Amino acid sequence: MRPEIMALAPYRQGKQAGADAFKLSSNENPFDPLPAVLAALEKTTPVNRYPDATAGRLRDALGARYGVTADQVHVASGSVAILYQLVQAAASVGDEVVYAWRSFEAYPGLVLVAGATGVQVPLTAEGGHDLDAMADAVTDRTRAIIVCTPNNPTGPIITSTDFAAFLARVPADVLVILDEAYAEFVTDGDAVDGLAERIYESHPNVVVLRTFSKAYGLAGLRVGYAIGQEKVLDAARATGIPLSVTSAAEVAAIASLDDAAEAELRQRVAVIVERRNTLVSALRAQGWDIPESQSNFVWLATGQRTDEVAAAFSAADVIVRPFSGDGIRISVGEHESVEKVLQIAESVVEPLQ
Repeated sequence: MRPEIMALAPYRQGKQAGADAFKLSSNENPFDPLPAVLAALEKTTPVNRYPDATAGRLRDALGARYGVTADQVHVASGSVAILYQLVQAAASVGDEVVYAWRSFEAYPGLVLVAGATGVQVPLTAEGGHDLDAMADAVTDRTRAIIVCTPNNPTGPIITSTDFAAFLARVPADVLVILDEAYAEFVTDGDAVDGLAERIYESHPNVVVLRTFSKAYGLAGLRVGYAIGQEKVLDAARATGIPLSVTSAAEVAAIASLDDAAEAELRQRVAVIVERRNTLVSALRAQGWDIPESQSNFVWLATGQRTDEVAAAFSAADVIVRPFSGDGIRISVGEHESVEKVLQIAESVVEPLQ
């Protein structure tokens, strides 16, 4: 075995919760699947048949939605799978991949698996990307840059203006992966929107990632997508595991794009956004320094007391996501969970001050 792989900690998802606990550790959608999705799944392809390896119907639907060809759409088993594919295609031994830190915890591992070197650029004091520092970190060994907006696990977005200035400094032959897994929860009008702005057209080195796992509530079916230039996505397709998107996942994703389903989805997202804003305001009133979250989670900067504070939540049957020595991410969940989160947070905030 490669020694660097043996030293790499496996990816660990948010802790599972008991039947009576609130699971707020994995940024899942607290709502049941959309009725249109459930109806479509009842008619899905039998499981004794292989799925369409190209996810052609879904790629056609997404292409029509965003005004691109099906070849400019790539579908895989979650946007994280596409991240792995793109990094594998772009970087190898001796190459570098730049990303902000702390950000999505899978980034270090996927870079190392490719054999490349990760270059971690610290977040700003507000929990956002320091794009100037990231641009400064680019060298002749840089093959890819991962940009996460809203940033997981802290929550802030990158503005359209700042991202444009950043791209102006990045060489045209460096792949820029714009990870927008939580884009549907963004309400800030200044936020970059890779698909609405069609950034991949003016900057062919940019690929935009989205997922059906978060806002669409299909986390258990594993389906995400990328939009960009065909040649770049062909490279990702070449590194992917064949037949990784199931027929059920494709059917559910297509049903989610129906106009009626979309309208209901937007209503659900609006509810989650309202709960998020309530959490942020109330936590700040308690004395917490909360970053400006534009996602479906909030971030508590608990530092060296992270494990202790996480244990307090767990003892009260609220399962959160701790990052030892750094902070705690709390997903926006059921309505009933909000007050409980606030009660626990208030009980531990004073010792932190």
